Amino acid sequence: MLSFARKPVFLALAAILLISILPACSTSGSTSGLQMLPMDKMPSEVRAAPSVVQEAYQFAAANPDVVKRIPCYCGCGSIGHTSNYSCYVQGSDGQGNLAFDNHALGCSLCVNITQDAMRLTQEGKSPPEIKAYVDATYSKYGTSNMP
Repeated sequence: MLSFARKPVFLALAAILLISILPACSTSGSTSGLQMLPMDKMPSEVRAAPSVVQEAYQFAAANPDVVKRIPCYCGCGSIGHTSNYSCYVQGSDGQGNLAFDNHALGCSLCVNITQDAMRLTQEGKSPPEIKAYVDATYSKYGTSNMP
């Protein structure tokens, strides 16, 4: 049994251990190593969204070479979307300023596809490998929006 004099030392060590372990359990490290557009470049609607949605927008905007090559299966082809990228970005002006689409703010399927693309990118998968995974996983939900 711990003596009264050692309890504060034990509690302090336990607190230090807990503080050092908790960051490893959080999801904030899930984007480490990924190219992400800074949050201050996002519209206010995205900044107010849940963190998984924010991350999806940040990733899509910063990685068009990946996200333009994977489809979405939420049915957004009917509104003119031609890839998962279209769910986030409508286009850009001549100076590279992005015009964001608000579609993915309310579509968990779009966000799930992008979160999978993020994970697979971290694992070193190529865009064709990511597309094959997305096709195999999400085609049961609808038709691809890729022409």
